[in-house]
Amino acid sequence: MSILSGKKVLIGVTAGIAAYKTAALVRLFIKAGAEVQVIMTPAAKDFVTPLTLSTLSKNPVLSSFFDEEDENAVWNNHVDLGLWADIMIIAPATANTLSKMSTGASDNLLSATYLSAKCPVYFAPAMDLDMYDHPSTHKTFSKLKEFGNIMIPAESGELASGLVGQGRMAEPSTIINFIENDILGKLPLRGKKVLITAGPTYEAIDPVRFIGNHSSSRMGIELAKAAANLGASVSFILGPSSLKIEHSLIKVINIVSAEEMYKAVVANYTDCDIAIAAAAVADYRPKHISNQKIKKADAAFSIELERTTDILKWMGSKKKSQFLVGFALETENEEENAKKKLKSKNLDLIVLNSLNDEGAGFKGQTNKVTLINHKLETKAFDLKTKSEVAKDIFDEINLLKNG
Repeated sequence: MSILSGKKVLIGVTAGIAAYKTAALVRLFIKAGAEVQVIMTPAAKDFVTPLTLSTLSKNPVLSSFFDEEDENAVWNNHVDLGLWADIMIIAPATANTLSKMSTGASDNLLSATYLSAKCPVYFAPAMDLDMYDHPSTHKTFSKLKEFGNIMIPAESGELASGLVGQGRMAEPSTIINFIENDILGKLPLRGKKVLITAGPTYEAIDPVRFIGNHSSSRMGIELAKAAANLGASVSFILGPSSLKIEHSLIKVINIVSAEEMYKAVVANYTDCDIAIAAAAVADYRPKHISNQKIKKADAAFSIELERTTDILKWMGSKKKSQFLVGFALETENEEENAKKKLKSKNLDLIVLNSLNDEGAGFKGQTNKVTLINHKLETKAFDLKTKSEVAKDIFDEINLLKNG
């Protein structure tokens, strides 16, 4: 999955021959999992049709503040559009539009929306050689970069005039790669390795039956996605789960038993920067596993159990530079028990949730947590989606690591 997945992308199209490339650009953003809204200058419609871009983006293309043919139409609010976007890209960006952007002129919907944008703004210049080399154009480039806008350099090649030189809009695939790399390079966990365990473990009784628990792995999956979206390379050790995760920065390691999870942790723990043990690991397993299905009998039946390896305790004992996070799911004396676990397992942070809190714990889409750091300082949060909880956890990790 691309770092662009789930991003809201606003594409501005101006009146240059390179506008025909925007169709491919829209398609690549959609393929990456982004939500796309296109704004065209009125003159841009002479180069590529709104129908093409609306079909590819799955959203109506906007080019004016209101529909002149419908006197009851609601206006297209440039402020809302600017606030909606996570990323704005003007491609192609003509010399005319770039000049307006640098001076604050806003005589159309696109330029007005640009002035309202609070997100990173990228621009891909497209113009003829002499225009690209003109001092006024270079002054415009410098001014826009001073504003914090990000320029995607034009490429060299044959231009519409027949001249050969710099001025061609970058190819759509180049633009996508540029934006992905730019986002990744600015992320707080770029270059960091994160190890996350998630899901239940199944401890076999016989070839049919096992001892397990109700963990869905959803909290762990949200943590893995949050880490990857912050730029980390994630080793994700996942117990049996019906949920799936795909991301270019996440390596999924599927396991079944506690012993398999332990071995996977040992193999990946040494060089990680952050480790989060979110899995619901079985504390006990059958001492003897039957090779055949155990037949039902009228008499009482018992299973002798033995302890599994305490994975989190092992991680704490081997900790060097790793930032180690554990989870505590409690039903009584919640905070007291969580603090004991924090100390005994040599953790830097523990995430406490209680089965007594409605909406918290296994299976659901939400969780209610309290974060306790190594100084025994607590920070309680309201009920949130597990995606929001994952973000809160990483915000706290970054705060503690960098504070």
